[in-house]
Amino acid sequence: METEFWHGLWETNNLGFHQEQGNPILAKRFNLLEVAPGNRIFVPLCGKTGDIAWLLDQGYKVVGVELSELAIKQLFSGLSLEPTITRIGSLTQYSAPDIDIFVGDIFELNADILGTVHGIYDRAALVALPTDMRTRYARHLINITDRAPQFLICYEYDQSLMSGPPFSIDSAHIRDLYTNDYSVAPVDRIHVEGGLKGLNEAIETVTLLRGKP
Repeated sequence: METEFWHGLWETNNLGFHQEQGNPILAKRFNLLEVAPGNRIFVPLCGKTGDIAWLLDQGYKVVGVELSELAIKQLFSGLSLEPTITRIGSLTQYSAPDIDIFVGDIFELNADILGTVHGIYDRAALVALPTDMRTRYARHLINITDRAPQFLICYEYDQSLMSGPPFSIDSAHIRDLYTNDYSVAPVDRIHVEGGLKGLNEAIETVTLLRGKP
């Protein structure tokens, strides 16, 4: 999937994937990840998600990465924060107390730049990627976070009815991507009220991933 595709969505405000008020599953289930407030949560492909405000309100520190600088300018504006902006190689870092967001290609983000993270909240990253990019993404995420535990939200629906993103990703595919490095524990399956982009039948799934010894 080309970067121009995502830039185009933000520039035209075609944000069907964006949840202004955040995801209710986060508040309901995030405690199962067992990462204490004060620790640092990584949100890949974060956009301007309202989930970041929730994490900050709960006392977590947040680090994210996002391709669209427009999204991150809107994120900080929405949080009423004035960021410090620093160029780091091909990435641009937006920082304020308890929050660091890197603007650029996630594959240009390495462990040294990212720093220590204690948990990962993936609601919009894995489901945004086509099949041929997911293995590369999963390996990269494992490497730069040292297998930090993950709270992973995906969707399941009839892929023949919609091209995505978000793409349909079932539990078997999650296991294929992560089972060598994580224990994979399905937590919840929730009917998407009102459907997904016009589809009547869609399931939102929650999976916990914990690094194997």
